[in-house]
Amino acid sequence: MLSNDVPATASVVFLLDVDNTLLDNDRFAADLGDTLQQAFGAAARERYWAIYAQLRDELGYADYLGTLQRFRSGLDNDPSLLQMSKYLLEYPFAERLYPHALATVAHLRTLGPTAILSDGDVVFQPRKIQRAGLWDALRGEVLIYLHKQRMLVAMQQRYPAAHYVMVDDKPQILAEMKQHLGHRLTTVFVEQGHYAAQAPADVRAAADIHIACIGDLRERKLVDFLPDAPVINLPAD
Repeated sequence: MLSNDVPATASVVFLLDVDNTLLDNDRFAADLGDTLQQAFGAAARERYWAIYAQLRDELGYADYLGTLQRFRSGLDNDPSLLQMSKYLLEYPFAERLYPHALATVAHLRTLGPTAILSDGDVVFQPRKIQRAGLWDALRGEVLIYLHKQRMLVAMQQRYPAAHYVMVDDKPQILAEMKQHLGHRLTTVFVEQGHYAAQAPADVRAAADIHIACIGDLRERKLVDFLPDAPVINLPAD
C-alpha cells in the first residue's frame, strides 16, 4: 500500500490518466452540450464552449466550473442557471467508465502500486474521480496537477520507484514524460477519444505500448511493462 508519510521505493508504479483513459469524457461533454442547449438554446451552448476553449488556452486544462462562472453573464435571472452547477457536480460519471475500467485498476494493483495522475482544477476533477468510483478503487491514491508532465519531480517524491508506467490517451503528454524519465518510463497509449484520434501519426507511433481500450491491460503481465519487453498490441474486446 502506498503511503503519504515516507514511501518505500517500489519496483514499478502504474500511473493512470482519467479523461478518455478510464472514463468517456467525450460522452460527458456531449451530454453537457445537450443539456445547455435544452436549457438556454443553441447559441448559448456555443457561447459556453467558446468560453471553455478560451479558458483552456489560458489555463492549460479543462475548467467546466470556471466556464460556467463566466457563462452566467446575462443569465442571472434565468432559473436554469443555478441548476447547471448541480448538473456538473452530480453528473453520473460512474456510468461513463469504459468497459472493464475498474477491473483494469484492480488488476494493475496486483502488479504494483497504482495511482491516478491527472490534470485539472481542485474542485471538479476530484469530484469527477469520486463520482466515477475511481477514488475508492485507487484507495485515494490520486494526484491532480495543472500540468502533470511538468510535475514529475513531485510525482516521484510521492511515489518513488525504479520504473514507471504511464497510461494516457494523449501521446503528446506521453512523449514529454518520456523525454524527462527516459528508460525509467514505459508509455502506454490508449487509442480512445478525440485527442488520441487527432494526434499526429509520428507522435502516436512513439509510445512503447499501444492498446485499443483500457480493458486490454487486464491481459498484461508485469514483464510486459518492463524495458525491452516485446510489444504486444492486443485487439479490443
